[in-house]
Amino acid sequence: MASELAPEPLLRLTDIQAGYGRAALVLRGLSVTVAPGSVVCLVGPNGAGKSTVLKVASGLLRPRAGQVVVDGVDVTGRTPQQLLAAGLSHVPQGHSVFPEMTVAENVLLGAYTVRDRAEIAARTDFVTELFPLVGERWSALAGALSGGQQKQVEFARSLMVRPKVVLLDEPSMGLDPKATAVVFEQVQRMRDAGTAVLLVEQNARRALESADVGCVLDLGRVHITGPAPDLLADPRLAQLYLGGRPKEAA
Repeated sequence: MASELAPEPLLRLTDIQAGYGRAALVLRGLSVTVAPGSVVCLVGPNGAGKSTVLKVASGLLRPRAGQVVVDGVDVTGRTPQQLLAAGLSHVPQGHSVFPEMTVAENVLLGAYTVRDRAEIAARTDFVTELFPLVGERWSALAGALSGGQQKQVEFARSLMVRPKVVLLDEPSMGLDPKATAVVFEQVQRMRDAGTAVLLVEQNARRALESADVGCVLDLGRVHITGPAPDLLADPRLAQLYLGGRPKEAA
């Protein structure tokens, strides 16, 4: 009996070369894939090009060479608006809520390209069920929420267009350990609800604990890739990239 074929990746970056202005290349032949129903985490030292990968994937930075494919369609060089329509939603570093607007207004901004009111209502029900705090604070000013709560609002907003893949750039930046734990729980909730995630995170160990696949970047390329638990257990990676020995050796 023939073995079952692996599903086609929702996002494929192949041999990407990219940089800023006339400076040297940041990405030098990088390749990454994101399968349906998975969380893929990019880790590595500062300057390895992790955030640049997300900028290329979301159209904020046009690659000098290579290919970006979303669900089988070549979208290389398209604008951020076109890539959003293709199914890529980008949550940038830091806090991107509008503090003087309500949680509801912030979330509904994510559906500004959707014209079907029934679809907007359905997506609103979906995100408030997925992130109960968003529904509980629906009428509150977003600026009155804590950093971790604001991040949930950003996640909810990113899902309002039914993206195929959500791109998360340093979602735990500036958060305390408790809020960080909640954020990574929400990342897994997004995955479990059917949205794939490509994640960049400086807290490499915590991110890999929540991911399915890990990719270690170095000098603009993927140096090592594999199941996230395997990377966590590899003593070489623990010393080089993860800030100490693996848990099993501690």
